[in-house]
Amino acid sequence: MFFISEMIRLNFIIFFLLFFSSSLSQRNTIKGQGFGVSAPSKSNNAVKDTTSFNVIKPDIDLYKIYTLEKDTTFVDTTLSIQSEYKYNLLRKDIFGLLPFSNEGHTYATLDFGLSIKSVLPNFGFKAKHFNYQEVSDIRYYSVPTPLTELYFKTVMEQGQALDAFLTVNTKPNLNFSIAYKGLRSLGKYVNNLTSSGNFRFTTSYFTVDKRYNLNAHFAGQDISNQENGGIVNLEEFEGSTEPFNERERIAVYFTDAVSLLKGNRFFVDHSFKLSKLKTNSLVFKHQFNQEYKFFQFSQPTINERFGSSFTNSINNKTRYNHLYNKLGIAYSTQNYGDLEFFIDDNNYNYYYNSVVYDSNGAIAVPSSISDKINMLGANYSYLINQFNVKLHVSQSLTNQSISSVEANAGYKLNDDYEFFFKYQKLNSLPNLNYTLYQSGYVNYNWFTNFNTEKLNQFDFSAKTKWLNLSTSYKILNDYLFFDNTTNDISELLVQPVQYDKTINYFSIKVDKEIKFWKFALDNTLLYQKVNQSADIVNVPQIVTRNTLYFTDYVFKKAMLLQTGITFQYFTKYYANDYNPLIGEFYVQNETKIGGFPMLDFFVNAKIRQTRIFLKAEHFNSSITGYNFYTAPNYPYRDFMIRFGLVWNFFQ
Repeated sequence: MFFISEMIRLNFIIFFLLFFSSSLSQRNTIKGQGFGVSAPSKSNNAVKDTTSFNVIKPDIDLYKIYTLEKDTTFVDTTLSIQSEYKYNLLRKDIFGLLPFSNEGHTYATLDFGLSIKSVLPNFGFKAKHFNYQEVSDIRYYSVPTPLTELYFKTVMEQGQALDAFLTVNTKPNLNFSIAYKGLRSLGKYVNNLTSSGNFRFTTSYFTVDKRYNLNAHFAGQDISNQENGGIVNLEEFEGSTEPFNERERIAVYFTDAVSLLKGNRFFVDHSFKLSKLKTNSLVFKHQFNQEYKFFQFSQPTINERFGSSFTNSINNKTRYNHLYNKLGIAYSTQNYGDLEFFIDDNNYNYYYNSVVYDSNGAIAVPSSISDKINMLGANYSYLINQFNVKLHVSQSLTNQSISSVEANAGYKLNDDYEFFFKYQKLNSLPNLNYTLYQSGYVNYNWFTNFNTEKLNQFDFSAKTKWLNLSTSYKILNDYLFFDNTTNDISELLVQPVQYDKTINYFSIKVDKEIKFWKFALDNTLLYQKVNQSADIVNVPQIVTRNTLYFTDYVFKKAMLLQTGITFQYFTKYYANDYNPLIGEFYVQNETKIGGFPMLDFFVNAKIRQTRIFLKAEHFNSSITGYNFYTAPNYPYRDFMIRFGLVWNFFQ
């Protein structure tokens, strides 16, 4: 009955959207070339807007989005299958990630290739950072007219997700942008509330002669999750009979635990060219990054699942101060590429407000670790015709034995064929929460001295008119991970462990979209294989996503309609489990998950610059059985209907 009522509700919403769009069908609109091309239209000439006062609108390719590496894209208001894939909280295609039951909680990583390692030690608590925007996630803008984008999406219960963005060029060479992404979702289970906010402010500037360039941003972010520890009795969920079909009736491990990740960052990247010439000139560069973070886990009532405790309530708070400066000098030539030498200074302080003593009264776990790391390195880039090469090397000058080597080569034969190769060798320090952690729980206190992690990685990708292919091969040595020392899911005594043998990981991913008339079938398939003497890196062997959809204009081309079904599946494997106390996933080899299909039905529409999204998520959940999990005792999402929109304003 629930499924039938939800489908009736879905049909009613579809009817409402179609009725709404038909009321707009008599209005004049700009007709683009192909599906989803919208005003402002990308063309060689400006487009005349016949709807009001014959205002000439700028070309879409003047609305630029770029990274610190100067990779430039344009504002995209089209309705494509990629629009469907990117319509989520992270605003990107999350193939290879599996979300938890509530929006904004965390994600299980199905594709091990998505795990990126830095040569410098990071804060850690990686499970809480999926929705935390790092320096590399920030984008900068250049627009001819003010641009606004609004993202809205419903959530699981009592809340919404909203991302509001505005950018403007006050002068052709001065841009400002401001954005805020907010989320509140109660969730379906007890003690499952999510509340987060991501504020971003950016500015970009260059002098008229383009000798001086500046990109800077401020980011203030907080991500709060109520942590219930998962389901106590899995039979209550897998049976889903009354009253357990109402998810708040299912018993969970924790009813009052909360985690909070909060951080503020100020970042500046600027450069000055010594000569007015476009090439054969020295360029001085400077990068500055100052960031403060903390991760806090509070639990007013202690729980025996984490073992014995020092106190009757838990309030763990890990703090982190980071100050980074990078100075570089580059020489740019027209015929021989660009060469840069740099030196950086990395200072951090990772600390608590207490120490832990052993039975003899000596300090077993200190209050902090602080360090200063200086690295010397060089970058080289060369672009000629369709061939592009980039090289990077760096080595520590201080007593830490860390280094980085990276080589990239790309070749674009034409619009149909493009090839890319990458090699990376890292000797990196452990994340700081592997080295030091303090807690009110006795077994969650450690101070370690691990070896550096070693990584050799080879990547190759090819984009052709037949299919897209990417392969990756990783060789891991001294790999660090978290492990449950009890081998019992009901008791979590998780500790950091270093694996002293070699792990070999291989993956191949192919994707291809097949089009026929107004139908299309988009396919993505990932195959993974791990060679290791112990089960440390556990991955599903096969991950697949297949979408069959239909696209056409309706209501005298006033609305573009897109509707279809997405099938997702991954093979069974020993998935890493989630530990909310330390904000990390840990290795377990007792319980397998996977082997269940996930079917989504969607109806999307585009009216002018507004894209409307409506989806029946996991509508097969009650049909194929309640054995779907994201982590061993954390269920995946039940069937639900969600909708929202992305609205662009070009002023």
